Amino acid sequence: MEHRVEKIGIIIPALNPDSKLLNLISELKANGFRDIIIINDGSRADTEPIFHEAQKEGVTVLRHAVNQGKGRALKTAFNYFLQNHADCAGVVTVDADGQHRIKDILSCAGALLENPDRLIIGCRDFSDKNVPFRSRFGNICTRKMMRILCGITLSDTQTGLRGISIDDMPLLLSIPGERFEYETQMLLTAKDRGIEFVEVPIETVYIKNNESSHFNPLTDSFKIYKLFLKYCISSLSCFAIDILLFSIFAAAIKTLAPRHYILVSTIIARVISSIANYYINKNKVFANNLSNRAIIKYFLLVAIQMLVSGALVTWLHGIMRINESVVKIIVDVVLFCLSFFVQREWVFSK
Repeated sequence: MEHRVEKIGIIIPALNPDSKLLNLISELKANGFRDIIIINDGSRADTEPIFHEAQKEGVTVLRHAVNQGKGRALKTAFNYFLQNHADCAGVVTVDADGQHRIKDILSCAGALLENPDRLIIGCRDFSDKNVPFRSRFGNICTRKMMRILCGITLSDTQTGLRGISIDDMPLLLSIPGERFEYETQMLLTAKDRGIEFVEVPIETVYIKNNESSHFNPLTDSFKIYKLFLKYCISSLSCFAIDILLFSIFAAAIKTLAPRHYILVSTIIARVISSIANYYINKNKVFANNLSNRAIIKYFLLVAIQMLVSGALVTWLHGIMRINESVVKIIVDVVLFCLSFFVQREWVFSK
């Protein structure tokens, strides 16, 4: 493996590192890694000797004058590699706190060499009882949300140990995110562009209950989860508009067309709310460029959903004999969930 890993670079974002970073560098060099890049992401002045020592070992140190976040540090390194090491096969990103073992770094490097068209994910085992609660809870929540809302099934969505092809770096430089949310956005972009994942099991290591982590459970979690909340906010807003318009039109039309007022009101309300919903989802949720195919697919889905909703509400209202707006809320909640998966996988899939 040693002669092969020369084709793989190492990227290490670092904020206020200690001697564990120098130990990591020694291990990396002993195992054949040559192109090692450290990003000093606005560290304290008293940690500067660590970076000077790394430079003496032949490591390239890139510097941010102030802390800009892990996402920005990774982008700085990607840009450097594209400009100075475009002949390398790719890179493995490694945390600076000593929680990634050299054998696991080698495993990810090997997986990248064998799968140059895929994104390599070093996955920890969160069933281990020694995993700190905040790490286990955060990963479980993100993992489940990504599977349900984004169709991404990974056992570890927040790992910093990843193998990235040189060919994918221009794409990753173009996506948003400056801090920890960037790693989540990286997964969403890979899925959107059809880049498959390869999971590599790695050792689960937490030093001093993960005290060295710079992940803020509140602010950084919000930045990650807001990516998933956009669809819910968009659809719930339009859902409320749809129910309000339906109730207004149903009350106005009921005496004029007692047999068909539910279906007619459903159609009018859905046409208005769906136009708003389309442009919000297209621009703010799925970030899809406007295309005739997307428009056709979206409004075909709307037409089917609208007719199913009207038919079911009419039928259930006749059986249950309760307020038609209440029945519509029940029916449309179910259709809301189904519609999300259809939009994600078909309408706005690319």
